[in-house]
Amino acid sequence: MAGVKRVLVDGAAEGPCLHLSRPICFWGGLDPETGRIADPAHPEHGEAVAGRVLAIPRIVGSSSSSQQLLECMRRGIGPAAIILGAEEVILAGAVLVSREMGWGTIPVMIADLGGLRTGSVVRISEGGQISA
Repeated sequence: MAGVKRVLVDGAAEGPCLHLSRPICFWGGLDPETGRIADPAHPEHGEAVAGRVLAIPRIVGSSSSSQQLLECMRRGIGPAAIILGAEEVILAGAVLVSREMGWGTIPVMIADLGGLRTGSVVRISEGGQISA
């Protein structure tokens, strides 16, 4: 798999991958009460993000996406890690706030998503090494 372009929040994680086939706006696209993809028009509608390595081509929309992710993390239903296909820092901000609030932290990075497949187990080590 191709290397990481940028580590936004360092850490280690492991979990099954949920590779979103389309960009998503978490505001209205992620249900913060269930941790499921809520946008009925999204191909992965209904999929849970909890405990999964979430591979996202890019985020659409505003900074409100960070609030949705933060709420999922507060409830313990957030992803195990986030790998973004495009430059984006909004979600990393939510993870940093979650860490400060004592709700946990997850790795967030920007990388080539080409080798990631939904269902495959993804391991992320400190420093941003990804194996799938």
